[in-house]
Amino acid sequence: MPTFHVALFLPYTVDFEKPQKSQPNTPVAAAPVASELQRRNSVSGNAANAASTSSILRDNAPPGISIPKTPAAMQAQEDYFTPGQPSATTHFLRPNDPKSLVRSDAHIPEWGAAGLFFNQPRSRAGRATDKVLEYQKNEDRNQNQREQSRERAKTSQNTNSSNKKSDPRWEQPYKIVPAVQGNGGLNNAIRAAVNAEITHDCHAVGLIGFPTDDIDKNKQNELHEKLEDEHSALPVFVSNKDYDGHYAHYCKTILWPVFHYVIPDHPKSKAFLDHSWKFYKNVNQAFADKVVKKYKRGDTIWIHDYHLCLVPQMIREKLPDAKIGFFLHTAFPSSEVFRCLAARKELLEGMLGANLVAFQTPEYAHHFRQTASRILAVEAMDNGVQLENRFVNVFSSPIGVNPLELGIAREEAEVKQWIATLTERYQGKRVIVARDKLDSIRGVRQKLLSFEVFLKKNPEWRDKMVLIQVATSTREDPELATTVSEIVTRIDAQYSSLSHNPLVFLRQDISFHQYLALCSIADAMVITSLREGMNLSAHEYILCQDGSHGSKKHSPLILSEFTGSTSIFDGAELAVNPWHYQGIADAFKIALEMSEEEKATRYEKLHNSVMHHSGENWVRNLRDQLNNVFDEQFRRDTMSIPRLSASNLVKDYETTWKRLIFLDYEGTLSNYGSVSNTVITNADKVIDILSDILEDKKNAVYIMSGRKVEELELAFNRLPNLGLIAENGCFLREGGSEEWTQFPDDEKTQTWKEGIKNILQYYVERVEGSWVEERQCSLIFHYQSETDSASRQAGECANQINDASESQRVRAVPTKDSVIIEPADYDKGTAAQHIFSKYPESDRPDFLFVAGNDRDDEVVFKWAKELKENWIIRAVNTVTLGERNSLASSTLPNGTTGLLSVLTKLSKVKPTDP
Repeated sequence: MPTFHVALFLPYTVDFEKPQKSQPNTPVAAAPVASELQRRNSVSGNAANAASTSSILRDNAPPGISIPKTPAAMQAQEDYFTPGQPSATTHFLRPNDPKSLVRSDAHIPEWGAAGLFFNQPRSRAGRATDKVLEYQKNEDRNQNQREQSRERAKTSQNTNSSNKKSDPRWEQPYKIVPAVQGNGGLNNAIRAAVNAEITHDCHAVGLIGFPTDDIDKNKQNELHEKLEDEHSALPVFVSNKDYDGHYAHYCKTILWPVFHYVIPDHPKSKAFLDHSWKFYKNVNQAFADKVVKKYKRGDTIWIHDYHLCLVPQMIREKLPDAKIGFFLHTAFPSSEVFRCLAARKELLEGMLGANLVAFQTPEYAHHFRQTASRILAVEAMDNGVQLENRFVNVFSSPIGVNPLELGIAREEAEVKQWIATLTERYQGKRVIVARDKLDSIRGVRQKLLSFEVFLKKNPEWRDKMVLIQVATSTREDPELATTVSEIVTRIDAQYSSLSHNPLVFLRQDISFHQYLALCSIADAMVITSLREGMNLSAHEYILCQDGSHGSKKHSPLILSEFTGSTSIFDGAELAVNPWHYQGIADAFKIALEMSEEEKATRYEKLHNSVMHHSGENWVRNLRDQLNNVFDEQFRRDTMSIPRLSASNLVKDYETTWKRLIFLDYEGTLSNYGSVSNTVITNADKVIDILSDILEDKKNAVYIMSGRKVEELELAFNRLPNLGLIAENGCFLREGGSEEWTQFPDDEKTQTWKEGIKNILQYYVERVEGSWVEERQCSLIFHYQSETDSASRQAGECANQINDASESQRVRAVPTKDSVIIEPADYDKGTAAQHIFSKYPESDRPDFLFVAGNDRDDEVVFKWAKELKENWIIRAVNTVTLGERNSLASSTLPNGTTGLLSVLTKLSKVKPTDP
């Protein structure tokens, strides 16, 4: 069945043939650009999209735009990376300088940037305002204008339609070409997986990379058919204004900074621009509508990255049974940072519309579970999040590169030529390389300051090594650009000589051939990102250090501990804190002086990690995980769980010789009542039924409850042979005994309770109508759930307790109207296992029946399921009375009444001698 990969941009775009007469103010790219891009962009991940285009752009520069020369275009090879080459001190582009090249960052594509490479339309839509008051005033004025023009529009619709002028490009022939925008790592991973036959029939869904307001419906349909038929790509058409508000405002100025721990409380922050939220929703809805329209039962849907967080839930609302995965390619912040977002709840609920929410690292997955628990007041588990009526799995799997295609690219003649050139140019020198986008999270400023410290503290290395920093251009942070320029100028002035520059800073990108050559001749690579999902440049560098090209091999990697890549390298990298300048300076020295033996040992681990975590393995892991969790969730859905067959249950009951029965109390044997209401509503009937069942000596019956010991004794004191499990497994009384076994240590319990009571008191004072119920081994924070404020406070309460008490093995579980604080090592499941373990192996029960209705009972259902699957007990029947998803093998839609009816049938089975 088809798999839809939904990302902001398609891996394809449109290139119009050059018209005979260029349109005014319209950059036109030369014809060879598309074919050259197609050849070069089919290789690598993050580096390929922009690095492979710089030399092409230079040779095909649009009229009126002067592009600075890159080394690839120099006629004199020996001028490469010399003082004659433009550097930060001589050619530092201003943020709005048109000579800035396109971005290389796969996660931040530019809208319409492809116009520098292809003959494409520019947006004519006005940008959304940055000021809230101006926005509101504009909205009021626009509303009046809309009302006034509504009538005029009706009468002039036909005339306007006939006179509307489409963009003249659409009168020219066009072709579909590989895009320069989009997530290169994602596209390469999918292509590698298709080539390896791990997946097939993949359909890309996304924007086509340039403004489409001027495209009429006929042309849209024509373009859609061409992309779908020839490239299995489904274009999404959104208005220029929606896209600008979605990406330039909400994604770039709100989501991107917050996801990378830049808390939006800076005076210049745009996080207060809530009006851009509607544009974000509009674009997400357009993507969801496109998928829903094309979906067929059995298809798989993958949504990628933070641009489309709302799409999973939007699709779920229309396709409740669809198989949906969501993968976040960026970092995911802690709950303290994420909660700064005004639309935090909507974003989380949107992502939780998926069956599987996946991240680059376990740390980000943990942050997501914790954030969902805190903000939505839902139960977070090790493998996912339990919502009211369904479970969402949370997973981590790091993306990687395509070693095979990268190996092929390294064999190209241009790469070998540049390796020879660079080797000769830097003969006798140690070379440290770096290639980053110049923005606030890549840590270029921190890296250069650390390098300055290194030069100051290690004068013996000043004329023996060089740091080559390639900084791809940026437009949104002129202050950072100015600061970096000052640092570079200071280093050049203090440490450069006529014969040697210790720092080569290129405020421009280089060709992909040069990039591979730099990685091959380097003595180290340094990456100091302040926060990043995965940095695939590190993976590409490692593959280039195998020694098969050039004289350098096994060179070390200096890597920020705040990148996702550190989670898979297992300490083989030189991990640094980008805020510790002396630490980075020390890493420079360690890398330059490292022995060949240590280099080889570290490299082997790095290389094995990169080969294992390849792009195709990433696709395989996500495919398998989504299939597994989807099947499991389907089985757990109450609509999929069959009704309990009373006749089959009675048949199993009659043909077995030793029976073990666990029955939940509240919500199962009786309806929920107040805490003071500890007497079963239909007490006589329940007692009579249980008494009849217990008359059969083959039966052992246990009542499970979260209630205290005293409450259970009061409810069931007439049945001395009945076993009781109190406080969700913390206490056990065997049938026929008056003694209770307490599993948690009483002294430790009192210790953690005293500490947590102080936390609970804080929230009791802030949540009106809340109160704390104390039990022997647990505490319950009760609150009224009618308000969002109360639910939010409850989520924060659970989060704070979990953080403070993890070492004490205590957990806080938020429910609909309470937070339950209980021991993490004891539950109904552990109590059931304790009971079962007392049976000799030769005399184990051959009949097990479990009935429950809530989250506390799922652990017993899971335990019973494992006994059945391992053939330890022949007849296992589990039944849930609730509407939530469950591991139970059957359900009883008519609740307590239905269960009592089933138990009555069992009680009427006449005992027989063993």
